[in-house]
Amino acid sequence: MVQVAQKYPVRVNMTDDPIDLIRFAIDAFRVGQVALATLVDIRGGAARSLGSQVVVTEDGRYCGYVSGGCVEAAVAAEAVLAMAEGRDRVVKFGEGSRYFDIRLPCGGGISVAIHCLRDVGPLEDVACCLADRNPVGLRFSMDRQSLSVTEKVSRMKWSSEEFTVAYRPKTRILLCGQMGETEAVKRLALVSGYDVVDDYSAPKALALEGVIDRYTAVVLLHHDIDAEREMLMQALRSPAFYIGALGSSRTHHRRVKKLTENGYGFEDINRIKAPIGLFGATRDITSLAISVIADVTASRLEQFG
Repeated sequence: MVQVAQKYPVRVNMTDDPIDLIRFAIDAFRVGQVALATLVDIRGGAARSLGSQVVVTEDGRYCGYVSGGCVEAAVAAEAVLAMAEGRDRVVKFGEGSRYFDIRLPCGGGISVAIHCLRDVGPLEDVACCLADRNPVGLRFSMDRQSLSVTEKVSRMKWSSEEFTVAYRPKTRILLCGQMGETEAVKRLALVSGYDVVDDYSAPKALALEGVIDRYTAVVLLHHDIDAEREMLMQALRSPAFYIGALGSSRTHHRRVKKLTENGYGFEDINRIKAPIGLFGATRDITSLAISVIADVTASRLEQFG
């Protein structure tokens, strides 16, 4: 039996951003052992979705979440033991667990697969793919106790004793407009962890190739629909998952009329969310910013999960 010196788990930050977790794991691997703990099964309710992860170092430092915060320290302790033994393991928490004193508030149960990182290459490949804004999958094999990268990204699930975690590029918000609304949306988007591009004016609209991809939301906050024209047409030619434009229903009716005159059909025009935002008309920039970011987030969750 391996004797392990007592190491008390310590959370080093509050992030759950997959990109931040991967970078933490890569940096930590350069100086010591690292374990990657992944939520692979949910019984009943759970605070986090399948594929959520915690990264743990050999001295007990950890970041990430597989629950609402109630089991992460125990996960880190198990990961430290796994690294000391040099073997991967799957641990249950909540319902069906040997940890009788750890209960999930939701009343369900979860299983967490702990992988002792032996090769940082797959994580570096994932980081490179995400930096190039390409989706990528990380496949964990319990039998081989290994990680491999796959470009065929599916939803998080077990398949033939392997579990694949799907990673998607950070949501980008392409923001266009010159008024106070633009700054308010930018501030909230940055705090929310989104990638913000806001230095594109109408003359630059034709230089957007490679900027708008399927993980991009285009937010147009002009008070004059003529000012948004070039950017809107570029957005409609792009794979952006969200296109929103400022203005009342009457303003949007004029927008639709102009687009129809320029040959745009119903399918294209129907991509535009106008008036922009998740809830009704707003009369101040803070409420508008909250409404816009909430709408972008809701659309992202609906399309990508």
